[in-house]
Amino acid sequence: MTGHTEEEAARTFGKKCRGEKRVSFPPDEEMVSGFAESRDTQRDGDSLTLTDIILAYKQSCGKHRVEPKAEIQEQIKNITCLYKRARCLDLKGVHLDYHSCESLEEILKSVQFNLINLQGAGLEENGASSLLDMILYYESATHLDISSNASMGISGWQALARLLKQSGCLWRLDACNIPMLEYPAQALSKALLSSRLTVLHLENTCLSGKPLFTLVGALKKNSALQELYLCDNELNSYQDAMQLGELLKYNHTLKTLNLSNNTISDTGLEELCDGLRVQQSGLRTLVLSNNQITHLGMTHLKRVLPFLRTLETLDLGRNNLENQGIHILKESLMMNRSISQLSLASVGITCEGAVVLAEILAESHVLLTLDVRQNHVLTGGLMALALALRINHSVLQLDLDQNPKEEKDEFLIEIQKTLLSRISELCVANAAAASSASVSPRDEEETVAPLPSAPGAATPTAD
Repeated sequence: MTGHTEEEAARTFGKKCRGEKRVSFPPDEEMVSGFAESRDTQRDGDSLTLTDIILAYKQSCGKHRVEPKAEIQEQIKNITCLYKRARCLDLKGVHLDYHSCESLEEILKSVQFNLINLQGAGLEENGASSLLDMILYYESATHLDISSNASMGISGWQALARLLKQSGCLWRLDACNIPMLEYPAQALSKALLSSRLTVLHLENTCLSGKPLFTLVGALKKNSALQELYLCDNELNSYQDAMQLGELLKYNHTLKTLNLSNNTISDTGLEELCDGLRVQQSGLRTLVLSNNQITHLGMTHLKRVLPFLRTLETLDLGRNNLENQGIHILKESLMMNRSISQLSLASVGITCEGAVVLAEILAESHVLLTLDVRQNHVLTGGLMALALALRINHSVLQLDLDQNPKEEKDEFLIEIQKTLLSRISELCVANAAAASSASVSPRDEEETVAPLPSAPGAATPTAD
């Protein structure tokens, strides 16, 4: 639909849904009084009870000739206070046709919620449009989940766009498992130009290509969004990675970018690093797990890591970095002064890679958590990590597989168990010291049980 106007896109996309929504207006005096009263109805806690709300919902269902849904009534019964937002209206998997959506107005006008979950509710065009307009009018939710509703139609997406642009309280939207093709991507992107959303989940939405280009074009100008989740979108290492690099160059308010389970690869990582290089403020969390990245991609990352000032969490898990990748990152990780959480789970390292990580830990004063689970780290690697923690006083959590790995000699398995326990104890000691300002850092004279010796274990040293 390249080159078409938004109106043409709407007409084309709307051909699938022929149901016209007819609106009838009451006499002028009723319409004016109804408008003045409707928005204040849900605020009048003194005159409403949960029984009143349930009764009004049943009457609305009768008016629209649908059966009242027991799960909805049960949730209303469990609300504890009408003076503040209820925790959740969970309609996940509850089929909502147009008339079922209309009947919900008696609830939405009386109760506001933190979360309204419409995941997999089978919303069709007229029903989605009506329900989303109600949520906007009554400011019904701060968090809305419309995931797995692929038949919202043109009117539904227009209503969602209005909600995003005009709501004063909606801060999070989940719209996963919905193909963001053509008009949906255009409508969402246009709304994001002025939306107050701070968290947006778009996992598994077929964003690769033009939809991502459209989305990034809007997010370059967006100054409200802080967390963006684009997992499972088959984002590639060429055009998609280039667009994401451009996003990082121009958007400095985004704090979290989750790109898990895509195909960014080594060449795509280079594009992202080009964007990170100009991030003087903003991004704090970057998740790149399972993106077909290898040790070759670490050459791009090592060039930018020493200059990052705000990135606090870096997840490189489930990429085939191997020991060579850790060697490449060693010096840049030592120079970095911002990363406090590092995930290297399932990256194919052995004791050799663990020894390099131990050397990094011995020098680090900022790393708080390190995840090296699902790697082939045996006794020698565990010994190096344990020795490093005798020097390091900042690490609060070191995640390791708790089941000992197979060794040639049986006694080494027992040593692994001892080392795992000792590593846990040292992390707990660091955490206890960090939680109390009155506790001075441990010095070398403190009493620590000696570590068991093992053949071939490396000992990291500190200057």
